[in-house]
Amino acid sequence: MLGRRALWSCCLQLAALPSAAGGSGGKPQPLHGSCGRAAKAPRRGWSGTMEKEKEEEEDETPQGQQQSGSSLQADMDKKMNEEQPLTVCNQYPKEAVRKRQNSGRGSRGSDSSRTSRKSFRLDYRLEEDVTKSKRGKDGKFVNPWPTWKSPTLPNILKWSLMEKNNSNVPCSKQELDKELPVLKPYFVQKPELAGKTGTGMRVTWLGHASVMVEMDELIFLTDPIFSQRASPTQLVGPKRFRGPPCTVEQLPKIDAVMISHTHYDHLDYNSVTSLNARFGSELRWFVPLGLLDWMQRCGCENVIELDWWEENCVPGHDAVTFVFTPSQHWCKRTATDDNKVLWGSWSVLGPWNRFFFSGDTGYCVAFEQIGKRFGPFDLAAIPIGAYEPRWFMKYQHVDPEEAVRIHIDVQAKKSVAIHWGTFALANEYYLDPPVKLNEALERYGLKKDDFFILNHGESRDLSTNDGFE
Repeated sequence: MLGRRALWSCCLQLAALPSAAGGSGGKPQPLHGSCGRAAKAPRRGWSGTMEKEKEEEEDETPQGQQQSGSSLQADMDKKMNEEQPLTVCNQYPKEAVRKRQNSGRGSRGSDSSRTSRKSFRLDYRLEEDVTKSKRGKDGKFVNPWPTWKSPTLPNILKWSLMEKNNSNVPCSKQELDKELPVLKPYFVQKPELAGKTGTGMRVTWLGHASVMVEMDELIFLTDPIFSQRASPTQLVGPKRFRGPPCTVEQLPKIDAVMISHTHYDHLDYNSVTSLNARFGSELRWFVPLGLLDWMQRCGCENVIELDWWEENCVPGHDAVTFVFTPSQHWCKRTATDDNKVLWGSWSVLGPWNRFFFSGDTGYCVAFEQIGKRFGPFDLAAIPIGAYEPRWFMKYQHVDPEEAVRIHIDVQAKKSVAIHWGTFALANEYYLDPPVKLNEALERYGLKKDDFFILNHGESRDLSTNDGFE
């Protein structure tokens, strides 16, 4: 007899087919909101920093050249503002390329690095050595790499109905507490310590793909989910077997949230509205191209949607740059909105630290491009779970060995394992991911501490390399 998990997985996967048609049914709500309208033009760099940069550029330009330089810059800005998303591939004329200047990484932590990082005020899509986002003839986003293969109905049915589920998550809370303890985060016990990292960096695992990162005078979250189920409804759907270590109300002041894609275990309606209710317009949301309308329907005001290789920052913290970078995945929330929203990873570039968040992804060449352009990263958050069976999952989810390859590709000094031990979304044994990760690290000649595991709610201070609860 087909179990409830297999039935639910089959229903979700059938709805996820690119060829799926028909309405989502029921009363339209933000939870089911698709991006049916045409995507607006992507947001450009935060306007609060551009005037400052222009003034600095004028100071560095000989007086005789200021007028011509200003005219050229104005023409380029006008041209970029008039651009519209293309329907096939975001390609840009070579004459519009602005060469990257010195990033100032040699002066990490200095006061001058906060005002001289003009190199990040550009659009990396204009450069030739990066893979641009692409759309098909129907206007939907597509993966541009040969390593991608879309799931088909026969394969979905084969996985859902014929593959054995080996996750074997115990029903005993006592056993789960022993194997996967949920700790009370340090900021719940000592809230006065939150954000006090100096020039260092701290990461706290909140379960699944949700981490809280403190670096360069900012605190931000990745793909927050505090709900019990990753589903359109909290009545049915994948249920977490390890609860969140804290509530939204117990979080310290959050400056920004990064969303990688729209699947329910990464974009949770209840968590979005709860965070918005607490922090309001002071919280900046960085989201993929095509998600702005959905976020606004949730009541979020301070939202920036980006294409691959576009960047922005948190107002008042323009020394830290958030760049939306590629990954190999897909998006879907309803029967009709498949791949109308882009997916991707995030690169956060500060004067003292650099952080990479891969989101969900299959292995592809994008990570070498990211590492070459923005590496080395002080910390990367990379998924290690939901990878079996490989014949079906490899295109959308890396396994632990491929996670190590991403760690190497992006030139991460340290990585933290995410996307495991919270939801049973695939067929591997629920405790296998960290075991397989350590085996892969040994094969690649790396130490366990290079790619480490955290308990739910546990933190790691990268400035001292100490873990604490």
